[in-house]
Amino acid sequence: MKQAVILAGGKGTRLKERLGELPKPLIRIGSRPLLGHHLALCEKYGFSDVLLLLGHGAEKIRQYINEEQKPGLQLRCIVEPRSLGTAGAVFAARHLLAERFLVLYGDLMIRMDLDRLWRAHESMRADATLVVHPNDHPVDSDLVEVDKEGWVRAFHTKPHPPDLFYQNLVNAAVYVVDRNALEPFAALPTPLDFGKDLFPLMLDKGRRLLGYRTPEYIKDIGTPDRYDRVCAEFEKGVIERSALDHPQPAVFLDRDGTLNEEVDGVTRPDQLRLLPGVAEAIRMLNHHGIRVIVVTNQPVVAKGFCTEADIEMIHRKLETLLGREHAFVDRIYYCPHHPDRGFPGERQDLKVECECRKPKPGLIRRAMQELNIDPNMSWVIGDSTVDIATARNSGLPSILVRTGHKGLDGRQPVEADVAFDSLVEAACYVVKKTGRQP
Repeated sequence: MKQAVILAGGKGTRLKERLGELPKPLIRIGSRPLLGHHLALCEKYGFSDVLLLLGHGAEKIRQYINEEQKPGLQLRCIVEPRSLGTAGAVFAARHLLAERFLVLYGDLMIRMDLDRLWRAHESMRADATLVVHPNDHPVDSDLVEVDKEGWVRAFHTKPHPPDLFYQNLVNAAVYVVDRNALEPFAALPTPLDFGKDLFPLMLDKGRRLLGYRTPEYIKDIGTPDRYDRVCAEFEKGVIERSALDHPQPAVFLDRDGTLNEEVDGVTRPDQLRLLPGVAEAIRMLNHHGIRVIVVTNQPVVAKGFCTEADIEMIHRKLETLLGREHAFVDRIYYCPHHPDRGFPGERQDLKVECECRKPKPGLIRRAMQELNIDPNMSWVIGDSTVDIATARNSGLPSILVRTGHKGLDGRQPVEADVAFDSLVEAACYVVKKTGRQP
């Protein structure tokens, strides 16, 4: 029996005009309260043991629980005597915790594939897994740094230094936690918060924290504007179709010459400069729920011109520049290999014939599996014939943008399905073809 712990003790002070006398978890989204959506999510994914940690408005929530018939769920309520913080409330109920449990915040609207999250935690043998995702305002958000395997390496609290290049990854406040990993921290003073207090301390003590990346729907309803937006997106079906158990539309974007200026191999962050209109195009795709995935060959690593750490920093600059203009990419995949030898300082371990170097389809196939991409609603966009051939080898339609190489490189004997002068025009075409509403 899988357990979910729902933190439902908030007052909802900023939502007072919408709540009236209701506690925040009982505010309605569509035909049911927010808490009802949480319970339905738990039921859908088999979290039949549900522990509700209550504070403000506990009696009204209990009344709702008693009236709401959920035969597939075992519901138990614990009332905090005072505000203990998110982690403090969980510690106070540790005598009721399962060996492994899910944590949901009662003031978030959540629609995600919880089976995928649970499997990721189990397969990586993490002590705790934090759901992380990009957002359109990383400049004023607390950020999480993860390595290429997904392990959390640092937490970066706002405000951020102006010269910092960062991954656009924000703690989404959905967790899977192993109870035993918490025991050494049980005596910490309260109030104690998961994101600000407990997880940074666990990381300092060498605990294994996994960052689970997902583009799925997890949004705060804590202000009238945010609540209204969530309600509107619910009515349009945006929330439901964002879950990864539904196939996702996507664009696969080349990097050099498509997103940034072509300089014959970017090896340092200072060489990366966005092309005009790129952030606008990606922001448009974000707004319409189309996954934005970068797939790029980076043979400069195999040739010894730079390291994988350099590539990661270049990609952080890319994410930072986009984030400053309220745009984000969902994933970046790159191939570091190159088959030709003879470069001073080259990496022998990367001199291989791989399946991920474009025009082979390895990077795209990996992304399609990890993000449940719908091939019938996805495109490859790039500036070279290699990108067009990659689309063909992946079974996807191709879009040439007349930037960078402008399709004149002559490396592959192919023609694009359609061509545009800019990424903005290409994004408009994709949005129209998908019929997606923002």
